[in-house]
Amino acid sequence: RIKEVVSVSHLPLIADADTGFGEGEMVRRTVEEYCWAGAAGLHIEDQVFPKRCGHLDGKALVPIDVFVEKVERAAEASRHCSDGEFIICARTDAAGVPGEGFDRAVERAGAYVQAGADMIFPEGLQSEEDFGKFAEAMKKLSGSAPGGGPFMLANMTEFGKTPYLTLDRFHELGYHCVIYPVSTLRAAMKGVEECLQTLKDQGTLEPFLDRMQTRPSALVPCRVARKTSH
Repeated sequence: RIKEVVSVSHLPLIADADTGFGEGEMVRRTVEEYCWAGAAGLHIEDQVFPKRCGHLDGKALVPIDVFVEKVERAAEASRHCSDGEFIICARTDAAGVPGEGFDRAVERAGAYVQAGADMIFPEGLQSEEDFGKFAEAMKKLSGSAPGGGPFMLANMTEFGKTPYLTLDRFHELGYHCVIYPVSTLRAAMKGVEECLQTLKDQGTLEPFLDRMQTRPSALVPCRVARKTSH
């Protein structure tokens, strides 16, 4: 799937790698496979496997030293396959885990940066204030982001714990990358649901045509991709 996305988008791709698909050795292999497939980076998280969505309750974390080793192995693999250009983003879910919390999330993130993470992803923050405080704490660490510290990634998912902030506001708070992980899927599946309901109710999809992608418009992305590749 990474190859497919990269081949048509010609854009840097940061791909989700869950918990790294195993222990340190498998994390190393994951980084190398993602890199060779064409991704620009990945993010891995400090939950136990099998993991849960970051905006659900009931999450549990691996010990900090276990995830530090994973980050170290990921950073080592990045140096091997890309001279360190492949981005290692470390996600911590500690802010939303009972017995952990915001301060422990900051502590964990600091350890991950020291282990070699280029970017930090604080998952499940529940207020604009917390996003700002977290980014400020990270600026005190080593890193190559503008203003100091590691690069910062935020997850703007719908129907979760995070308030709906604009891209400009995230930038003001100190975030360099914002992901919308299932937004297009949710929009598409809502359209599918309404399309099928129209068919069921009316026996035809003619009333739904103005909400469908036309044949000519479907070809536009293909033309753009070919032109860019030339």
